Amino acid sequence: MPWFPELVLAAELARKHVREAGHADPVGQYLAALDSGDIHELEETWPGEIVLADPQAGEIRGHRRLQQFVRDSRSMLASRHARINRESSLVDGGRAVLELMVDLTTHGQQVSWPVAIVADSPDEWSVMFRSYYRPLDGSDEARPPILPPAEARPGDVVGWFVAALRSADAAGAVAAFAPHGYLREPGGIHRGPGELLEFFTSRLAGGGIDVQECALTDDGVRCAFEFNRRHGTGLRAGIAVFERGDDGLLTAVHIYDDVQPSTGR
Repeated sequence: MPWFPELVLAAELARKHVREAGHADPVGQYLAALDSGDIHELEETWPGEIVLADPQAGEIRGHRRLQQFVRDSRSMLASRHARINRESSLVDGGRAVLELMVDLTTHGQQVSWPVAIVADSPDEWSVMFRSYYRPLDGSDEARPPILPPAEARPGDVVGWFVAALRSADAAGAVAAFAPHGYLREPGGIHRGPGELLEFFTSRLAGGGIDVQECALTDDGVRCAFEFNRRHGTGLRAGIAVFERGDDGLLTAVHIYDDVQPSTGR
């Protein structure tokens, strides 16, 4: 039989493996917890603090609430026969962003549900997961900001695009896209110069979009831009993920927020 010190060492090596795997792919570990309904490995990896920010559940802290949220989410996904597909990911420093497309059944229909999850780790002990999606029930309850405004100014074509939205410049927003580029938002997909111009002209008819910059995650190809957007009398949290082409123009923009879908195409 192994000596007790060897058992302790083996246990520590196992914990180290779990932590390293979780640090390498924190969102993947979070998804694994949703799949299994067990938060043990999450807590092994992040012994400091785990915080979840969800559009419907709000802010979740503490073992009991975290475990209940994971179990409820797992039950919901299972009841809708959900299949989770990874679309893209990017990592920049202590922050990782994963885009998902969840195929599931709702109201008797098969739908594809876009979701973005950010794992933000200020140190090796703690993590915050921020989820962005439009609720499946179509509710339009205001989601308060998750992050405060920060000096996170996007540059290059992303900054050009954001500036065009602020100044209600529909043509300028379209010019940021490659000819085959597209934008996906809660109301649908708008592809090519014609559809994009129609969409931005309609969306910006009432003036520019007031956006507060909160956090940027950029790996050089993709850029995730977390923001607070003014809607009505308040601010709402959202994220946009941009993909650049070889020519420096945008090939794709994915917007995740819970603002009512556009009435355009």
